[in-house]
Amino acid sequence: MTNMAPDIHGNGATEKTPSLEKMDVGDGDGEESVKMKKRVTLMNGVAIIVGTIIGSGIFVSPVGVIANCGSVGLSVIVWAICGVVTVIGALCFAELGTSIPKSGGDYIYVLEAFGDAFEGCAGRCSSAGMQKFWRHFGKLLAFLCLWINLLIIRPTTQSIVALTFANYIVKPFFPTCDAPDSAIRLLAVLCLVTLTFINCASVRAATRVQDIFTVAKVLALILIIICGFVQIGKGEAEYLRPDKAFEGTTSDVGSIAVGFYSGLFAYGGWNYLNFVTEELQNPFVNLPRAIIIGLSLVTGVYVLSNIAYFTVLSPAQMLAAPAVAVAFGDQLLGVMSWIIPVAVALSCFGGVNGSLFTSGRLFFVGAREGHLPDVMAMIHTRSLSPVPALIFTCTLSVIMLVSDDIFVLINYVSYIWYLWFGIATVGMIMLRYRRPDMPRPYKVPLALPIIFLLVCIFLVVFSFVQIPYECLFGTIIMLSGIPFYFVGVYWENKPKFLTNFLESFTYYCQMTLSVVPQHTYG
Repeated sequence: MTNMAPDIHGNGATEKTPSLEKMDVGDGDGEESVKMKKRVTLMNGVAIIVGTIIGSGIFVSPVGVIANCGSVGLSVIVWAICGVVTVIGALCFAELGTSIPKSGGDYIYVLEAFGDAFEGCAGRCSSAGMQKFWRHFGKLLAFLCLWINLLIIRPTTQSIVALTFANYIVKPFFPTCDAPDSAIRLLAVLCLVTLTFINCASVRAATRVQDIFTVAKVLALILIIICGFVQIGKGEAEYLRPDKAFEGTTSDVGSIAVGFYSGLFAYGGWNYLNFVTEELQNPFVNLPRAIIIGLSLVTGVYVLSNIAYFTVLSPAQMLAAPAVAVAFGDQLLGVMSWIIPVAVALSCFGGVNGSLFTSGRLFFVGAREGHLPDVMAMIHTRSLSPVPALIFTCTLSVIMLVSDDIFVLINYVSYIWYLWFGIATVGMIMLRYRRPDMPRPYKVPLALPIIFLLVCIFLVVFSFVQIPYECLFGTIIMLSGIPFYFVGVYWENKPKFLTNFLESFTYYCQMTLSVVPQHTYG
């Protein structure tokens, strides 16, 4: 998938066109360019982190922790510790993001750390074929990270959250029965298509949507927290009293481990800002700052929301409730209880937007590195959005909605998040020794990546122990990318008919979508 794309004029050399504008690309050189601009502010960055972590889970079913911890007190402690562990991982990624200031998140970090790490193995081989294999080994590793995100993780996540949005947006219209499944899926498609259109049309509009819906969901959770503390002030928080808070605490280490596992996955999305580093204003300062602000806010909201729930609901009631926040609202908000389903829908809408925004950048970077078709490494001449990559991820997500197995698929690959976090962390430690002089505007103590790596190893091993068949199937799905890498990347001398087809397809997409590769002129 080497760069062989013709330009929009079909003459092999892109010319200046009326659509190219004088744009500030953050380097102050006044060159004429078609290039993604640094439009993501610190507030936008915080909104991306908070908006993608806080989805429907904290509203609907935050029961994984309490179910395994057994008591209110221990579950609150576990939520807090999970927040601290997540902060540690995010700070490690802040170092990676400021020392490798490229978009793409863990994919690009694995590529940078391991891309040339096996040159020594290649040098010791006498066979040209084996030399080429070892030179590609690190790149193949990064490709597999990209592949599983492209094939399963991103589209299934976006589809599931869009379905949850649709379920809750129609809930007021079907108060006593379930809404038709076809209507829910149609609304989910509408959610995905609408947000993809917004992301394609304007980066600024997409970040504003993220800001607005993040504020809305945080305000809804603050309402829940305030109601909970009013109950505490009235002395009606029975399950939080010292004599009851730790009643029923499990002594089973395995169950507590499952509780930590559930809690850590509830913080998923903490690394999403790293997928848009190139568009973040002053990333060397704002990336770590956004991570610290965003994760501190999320941890506080998660812990306080759970405390608020327990002022009204017993652990048994929480486990039995189909939607915890709705049950909480029904008891405390009376005629205003409709606010909670609306808040869940708003939360999911913002979550889908954040995922689409970052998915488009991930696949754009993958294509730019030669791991996906060239057309996905192109941006719109006016909006400067990665339109082909956004359309691609939206299409895959819509296709997932046709299947009834998307929840099964996400279970197969859930452990893979922390597998790649661990590999990226290993790469970070390697870079400390392989490139000691590498600029590191933000640097964490070595103990932090070691702690986070141990957590990642625990989660991966624990997953294989608990659900071995699901993990094995997920691993097979991930490794299915190997033949695609060898055909698309490793195989350089492709037949003429294939290269002609790819060039024609790229040209057609450029003309249809008005997209070009990133260029700077001057």
